[in-house]
Parts: sequence; structure tokens; C-alpha cells
Amino acid sequence: MTQEGEEQRFRLPILQGVLPVDRGGLTRDVLAGLTLAALAIPGTMGYTKIIGTPVITGLYTILIPMALFAIFGSSRHLSVGADSATAAVVAAGLAGMAARGSDEWLALCSLLALMAGVLMFAARVLRLGFLADFLSRTVLVGFLTGVGVQVALLEVSGMLGLQRTSNDPLLEIVRDLRLIGESNPYAVCVSLAVLAVILGCRRISDRVPGGLIAVIAAIGISWALRLDAHLETLGAVPSGLPTLGLPQVEWNWALLQKLLPIAFACFVVILAQSAATSRAYAAKYSDRFDENVDMVGLGMANLGAGLSGTFIVNGSPTNTAMVDGGGGRSQVAQLTTCVLVLLVLLFLTGPLAHLPTAVLSSIVFLVAVRMIDIRGMHRIYVEARAEFAVALLTAVTVVVVGVEQGILLAMVLSLLDHVRRGYRGHNSIIAADKRHKGWLTVPLGEPRQIAPGLLVYWFTNSLYYANAGQFAEEVLRLARGKGDAPLRCLCVQAASIGDVDFSAAAMLRDTCKLLAEQGITLVFAHASPAVRAQFDRYGLTEVLGTEAFYGSLRAVLDAWEHLRDATEASPPDAAGSTPPA
Repeated sequence: MTQEGEEQRFRLPILQGVLPVDRGGLTRDVLAGLTLAALAIPGTMGYTKIIGTPVITGLYTILIPMALFAIFGSSRHLSVGADSATAAVVAAGLAGMAARGSDEWLALCSLLALMAGVLMFAARVLRLGFLADFLSRTVLVGFLTGVGVQVALLEVSGMLGLQRTSNDPLLEIVRDLRLIGESNPYAVCVSLAVLAVILGCRRISDRVPGGLIAVIAAIGISWALRLDAHLETLGAVPSGLPTLGLPQVEWNWALLQKLLPIAFACFVVILAQSAATSRAYAAKYSDRFDENVDMVGLGMANLGAGLSGTFIVNGSPTNTAMVDGGGGRSQVAQLTTCVLVLLVLLFLTGPLAHLPTAVLSSIVFLVAVRMIDIRGMHRIYVEARAEFAVALLTAVTVVVVGVEQGILLAMVLSLLDHVRRGYRGHNSIIAADKRHKGWLTVPLGEPRQIAPGLLVYWFTNSLYYANAGQFAEEVLRLARGKGDAPLRCLCVQAASIGDVDFSAAAMLRDTCKLLAEQGITLVFAHASPAVRAQFDRYGLTEVLGTEAFYGSLRAVLDAWEHLRDATEASPPDAAGSTPPA
């Protein structure tokens, strides 16, 4: 096939993560899918304990949602399925709205998946993929660390064989410590054995499916020793395919209003986490991916989850890393996993009845502990103390207040951090470098003229209401400063100005008049056509004059030197000559 033909196939609205098929790597992708199934099946069953749904729904998150993303998404690497972060957001948000684990609870979880899917489609129509860029890595590290701490603390009761009584991690861990003497010894032994198996396998290789080995061994030992008489097990697990249909809830606007904040919080987590994961692996292998197309794939995956009776799905960094470690380089690996889960649902759910719930608690506990990014937090602390405070505040909010409030705080802090960094530019002066016969930048405190009577001010941001005052203050301070010669012309290097709003335009009119009263002309260099059009619309061109705009600093200098030469040849009259404007 020609390169042009491959390009056309890649641009199909479906199967962008599969086509073109690398026949040489097909076996490798299939083997990676087997690895993912071995590691993800016990993990997804464990996530059901976080969100409070039947264990079979964990397998449902792999069957249809993962396949739908493989068909409609663009990333060749992103693995979509159950995720601890979104599971924790849903569990915290639904607390008090229904009995945890009931049919109504499951229906609400499925409805949230549908709502998240709709939000994804709306974001695609509005091209909001860029929103993923506004959750900084700092707050994501803090958020995921907080989720990890919260989930780990909540799973301690299951590992000890105690009944969980609340979703507050701090209250729950205090209660567990108070009742530790009443722990179920069988559950404790099972939990310790699972931890030993998984951690031991991990020391050998990340490709060894320690979770699957622990689950199979626990099922066999539980059946042989009849452990269901001594500790809680899953009990009967239904086999077969999920029933497709809308969630059985009483649909009304009041209910949707209650669920919308939870769905939106999940939407933000999905968008940020999935985009970051897709982007990282696309860069690693120089693959293409489109955030907006991925939003369609994620929307379809969540619609599939809602219609198949399971909960919200997300792009999973853990599962994506599993596929990558197994050698997978396309969505063929994920489709292979879907086929294996289909076989499990049809033929292998019976043995799951003997699985102790302490096994799933232990698996989730380890997943949560791995989310606690101590290394990342330490690196932030060492390299950026102020950002560490933001990350720590986000993590503490998740643990103490709640996951939903934590993600909202993360969004607000990310936006505030963006505004803090972006609205006040680090402006400077462009001066003559006599030593190298060129130009250099110097601080505003050293207002060196680039030529006698000419000063160049470099403003490094767009001009809008938040920094208009800074522009005026700095320009007028420069006008009052002392130089080698009286200042007659102040040139703004406008290459970095991408936009001018109404407030900034009003400021420019006032500043121009104040400078004119001091005999100083304001001119602009490197103003883009878009900015020139804004100047025209605001009437600034009329105030400044059409000759106040230059295509380069060299043009400004040439005009200034020409004017100075003309002035020296013919001395100005009493009115004085005018600078290049």
C-alpha cells in the first residue's frame, strides 16, 4: 500500500488505533492482550469494591467499553476500563443517595456513565480537548496521591475481615485500629498471603500476573478448605453477557441536577488523565493521536458502560503501561483482552463464588498504595516549594473533605496557577550591544536606550484587563527615567502580544496621551495582523497614526536615524521635529 493510501486509512473515523495493522507485530499485540487480561481482570473486580457494585460489573467494564474505544478512539496505546480515581469520585458523590451495593446504587452508577459520555460528546462538538492542558501535573500528582491514601485506608477493614461502616477514610481507619482485636484471623492470613504473592511476583517481573495467580490460588484454597464458612466470599456470580438497556431509575430533572456535578468531576478526571496518558505514549513512539477523536472514543466507551449495566470507565495509565510492557503497540491488544473477558463471562464465573472478599481488598490496597506518588511529591518539594504546597493541599482535601471536592479544588488551583504565571509578563528593555554590534535584553531597572532618544520596551504577554495596569505603570516609569539623551520615542516590541481587549485598549489611549504631553511618541514593532485589526477596531490606529507601526526593530532604528540625520542637517524650529510616528 502506498503512503497516501495508508494516510487515508488512518484518517477513517473508526479504527484509528488499529489501522494500519502491523502484521509483523500482530503476535506481539495478541500476547500483550493476554498479559493485560491476566493483570486487569482481578484489578477490575477489585475496583468494584471501591465503587460498591457487584463484582461482575468489573468484567463488564472491559467487555464493551474497551472494545468501543478501540474502534472509535485515535490512540494506539490508551487502555480504557475501570479506574480507581473515577471509581472513588463516584463512590464519594453517591454516598447517601442510595444504599451502597443495591440495584438503585448500580443504576445510578450506570446513569453517571451515560452522563459522562454525553459530556464527552459535548466537549468534542465544542472542541474542548485543550481543557486537559489546564490541569497541571502538580495538582494531578496531589489529587492521585490523595485518592490513593483515601482508597488504601478504606480497604484496611476488608483486609482485617471487619465491616466497613462509612466512606470517611479517617473515621474508618480510627475504627479499624480500635477494633483490631476483633479482626478475622482467616481474612488477615489471606490478605497477607495475597500481598506476599503480588509483591513477590512484582520483584521478579512486572509481567508476572501476581494478581491473577493470587486470585486463582485463593479460589482453589477456599474451595478445598471450605473457607466460606469462616470468612466472607463473593458468593454466586452470574454468568453470561450483560443486559443492554437504560438504567432503571426514575428519570427526572432533579435527579440529573444532583448527578451533574459528580459526572462533571469524572469528566474532568477522564479528560485530563486520558489525554496525558495518550500524549505520553504517542510521543514515545512518534504516533499520531487526536484528543478530540479520543473524546469520541471515551464518550462511546462510557455510553457502552451505562447501557451494559456497569460504571464509568477512564483511560487507565496502569493498564496502558501493562500493554506497553507486554509489547503491545496497537488496540489489537485491547481487543484481544475483550475476547478473553468474553470467554470468562461465558464459562468461568462459577469458581469466582469461592473467592474471599479479602483478596479483592488486598489487590485494591496495593493498587491504591501505588497511586501514592511519594517520589513525585518529593521531587515537587525539592524543585518547586510553592507548587508542593498546592499538591499537598489537593491531596489533603481529597482525604479529609472528599474526592469530588478534591478534583474541583485541583481545577481551581490549576487555573489560578495558570493566571498567576501568565498575566504578568517578565518584561525587559532591548538595548544596543556595542560589544557584539547587535542587541541584548536588559532589566527594566536599566532603561538603556537603543539609540539616543529611542527606548525599546519588550512586553511579553497579551494585553488585557489583568496586566493593562502593569503595562501603563512600566511605560510611564520608563518615560520618567533618565537616559543618555532626552527620551523622544518609546517603541513597544509587540511580537509577544497576541490579543488586546477592551480594557487594555482604553489604557493604551490614555497612556499615549500622557506620553504625548511629555513629548514622547509611542510606536509599535512586530505587531501581528490580528493585533493591528484590533487596534483598528478600537480606534487606536487613529490615535497613534498609521505610521506608528513597523515591521521590525531595524525599521524603527532606520526611521529614527533618518529623522536624526535630517534634524542635524536642518535644525528644528521652535515647535521641534517629531519622532518616527
